[in-house]
Amino acid sequence: MRCVIARYPFELTKNGVLASMKGVTPELVTGESVTVGRRRYPVKQVGQVITRQDRRDFTSGEIVRAMTRLGFTCHEQPGTAPAGVSTPLRTASALLGGTVTAER
Repeated sequence: MRCVIARYPFELTKNGVLASMKGVTPELVTGESVTVGRRRYPVKQVGQVITRQDRRDFTSGEIVRAMTRLGFTCHEQPGTAPAGVSTPLRTASALLGGTVTAER
């Protein structure tokens, strides 16, 4: 598939992306991410590996569009748990008969 990332044309294939990411250790995901194989990578890390460009040269949106068109699953930024949702700490505390006033 032909796509333009940071004003440069690239011919990307799903197998090519899989081969490029093979053996690459995923960094900590703090924003948008893409699942490549069985691993979840930050979008900017995938973009850097497949384009060999600096992460500042392209946007995460460009990589998300390209990866989606190739058939990869992309994920939005991880959110925080909504208020009132039971966390493991709250569940354990409730089972022991205590209450949790504030979590940090």
